[in-house]
Amino acid sequence: MNWLISMDRGIIKVGIVGCGLIGNKRAAIIKDDPSSVLCATSDVNIINADAMLRQFGGGDGGHAYRDWQEMLKKQELDVVIVATPNKYLKKISLWSMQRGRHVLCEKPLGRNAKESGRMVKVAQENGVVIKTGFNHRHHPAIWKAHELVVSGGIGPIYFIRCIYGHGGRPGYEKEWRASKDICGGGELLDQGVHVVDLFRWFLGDFEEAFGYTPTYFWKMDVEDNAFAVFKTAAGQIASMHTCWTQWKNRFTFEIFGEAGYLIIEGLGGSYGPEKLTVGKRPKKDREYIGGIPDEEVIIFDGPDMSWDLEWKEFVQAIQESREPLGSGRDGLEANRLLAAVYCSAKEHRHVKISEV
Repeated sequence: MNWLISMDRGIIKVGIVGCGLIGNKRAAIIKDDPSSVLCATSDVNIINADAMLRQFGGGDGGHAYRDWQEMLKKQELDVVIVATPNKYLKKISLWSMQRGRHVLCEKPLGRNAKESGRMVKVAQENGVVIKTGFNHRHHPAIWKAHELVVSGGIGPIYFIRCIYGHGGRPGYEKEWRASKDICGGGELLDQGVHVVDLFRWFLGDFEEAFGYTPTYFWKMDVEDNAFAVFKTAAGQIASMHTCWTQWKNRFTFEIFGEAGYLIIEGLGGSYGPEKLTVGKRPKKDREYIGGIPDEEVIIFDGPDMSWDLEWKEFVQAIQESREPLGSGRDGLEANRLLAAVYCSAKEHRHVKISEV
């Protein structure tokens, strides 16, 4: 791939489209990063774009725009962060990449696998980097668990299970996430895409899926719950329940292997402090025996640094001309898994990933 790196004196010039909650998280990280500078912002609400640029922008020549196309035409940028509702992720990302800009597109990288696939293809055609916003990989408990799995700390993995959800908020059914046209799906796509990305990071590719996508409480045309099971070619299982009717925020990610287990709880903030429990099966004379496992509990205090670590890895990937962690292709493959679940829920059958 012919990577385009036009950074002036090593400083990455960044533009952000979408100046809401996630866009501002990204902007705050850029302000504290000496290798990058926020040069332009765009939002349909120009007040939001102006506010972000004033708070997080750096140097002269920065400008806030209501029209993102005008921003891309007028501003010299190396990277565009696309932090809009899902319906607009593809168009803005394609426009950016076709003009030589690297892109960090927030999850789920479009509303479906077709949109994701188009984005990955255009990145390849234009020699630019596209990254999916998968900050969960960079949470310290998850990162540590991955290191332990890779090093063989709990032996071959048998299965993974995850519960992830919250209870929404008053008026949630009126937000853009409740619209199938704007979002593409409901809770399966919203939080479930993070879960299936982690499943793939720990277990690799899957060959089939089965699931249900009911709507229990919220009056919306997308699911407020998703139950799904995935199977690898080797027979390993990953199961998840993502939920907008849990009423209390919760994240639990459990990995069980031949030699022990890893249990991750919390993501910081309203999900509670991050905690990793490392369990090891007792041994005698190199043979596993019954009994209570030995456990070590690691607490990860402090602020959520996953966004900062994700940005630094993305910048490094651009500088090193390589795929970033949580790449566009990872976003595409995650969407294919979700497509298989939606198909399964509709047709009431197991679905091969190769079908979607």
